[in-house]
Amino acid sequence: MSDDIGKLVLRLTLGILMLLHGIAKLRYGVGGIENMVVSQGLPAFFAYGVFVGEVIAPLLVIAGFYARIGGLVMAFNMVVAIALAHSSQLFSLSKTGGWELELQGFFLLTGLVVALIGPGKFAINRH
Repeated sequence: MSDDIGKLVLRLTLGILMLLHGIAKLRYGVGGIENMVVSQGLPAFFAYGVFVGEVIAPLLVIAGFYARIGGLVMAFNMVVAIALAHSSQLFSLSKTGGWELELQGFFLLTGLVVALIGPGKFAINRH
């Protein structure tokens, strides 16, 4: 039972925190991401993939509906974000001693954990 509660807390933490980033992009647009995507020689519409990784996938994880897939999508979203916007910080520490990419690392790794361990008992389905 406590394992399932732990999985629920993990899913809710990951999903809600990532969803807040997605809501900001829904409110303010993806212009900055679009510029980064285009600067890498990719089509501008790829920027809209952020909505899959930061809105749809978190909702799947929160609900426990194909949460493993949602976790993988969020992890992939973070790999893309790191490659496009944060690669220069990959091996950098902040002034307070933490890793510059703590937030991105949190989303990437907890997304992988959800994909590996599944949603637990308190979920719409167990996939």
